[in-house]
Amino acid sequence: MEEQTIGYVHSIETFGSVDGPGVRFVVFMQGCRMRCEFCHNPDTWNIGGGKEYTAEAILDQAERYRSYWGKQGGITISGGEPLLQIDFLIELFQKAQERGIHTTIDTCGKPFSYDEPFFSRFEELMNYTDLLLFDIKHIDNEAHKKLTHWGNENILEMAQYLSDIKKPVWIRHVLVPERSDYDEYLIRLDAFIKTLENVDRVEILPYHTMGRYKWETLGLAYPLEGIEPPTKERVENAKRLLHIEDYTKYLTR
Repeated sequence: MEEQTIGYVHSIETFGSVDGPGVRFVVFMQGCRMRCEFCHNPDTWNIGGGKEYTAEAILDQAERYRSYWGKQGGITISGGEPLLQIDFLIELFQKAQERGIHTTIDTCGKPFSYDEPFFSRFEELMNYTDLLLFDIKHIDNEAHKKLTHWGNENILEMAQYLSDIKKPVWIRHVLVPERSDYDEYLIRLDAFIKTLENVDRVEILPYHTMGRYKWETLGLAYPLEGIEPPTKERVENAKRLLHIEDYTKYLTR
């Protein structure tokens, strides 16, 4: 009997509407090394926790909802950070492709490296990946460290690599007052995105405080205490500076 890779899953959402095209079956993988100050799922950080699944078990469950997907829907693997379980993703997406299921990864790109064995595994994964939702947390390296506890050099390298291989991406950027919501940073992010040749869509995700209770439940101090979500005017300003209306390929794929 074929030995199957085990994936560690935090939770599953059967009718995701904001996690890629169409209606999505969304799997939130367990484990993340980033420590984003605005994280609304700190309960996904712990690596090695979660419920064990095989790829077949996830796909069998997903297919129960296939009639709702229409022509655009499919499965999205989110987290946590799904690339920490890259071997499981390869098996899952290969089997999904065999079943004709559209595959999307929602990632911050932090695990990316040109070092082996990761890079060869990533190349293989891209063979079975239709779309990436690519979260760029901050364009400035030092500000990225403050926001996430990590630098962004390899994340931007991953964005460039995906552009080189013409893999479709939706760029997502969380707008956080006193962190990323400064015109200078938004203009720099816009200039970087313009260098990429594979961007189908750019989305601004306004920071919110709905995950604050999870920090409290885990006994963690909430790092953005006192910072309110961005105003409607600042969200519109960010959309303008990032020229989101220029990225419309997602409407025709």
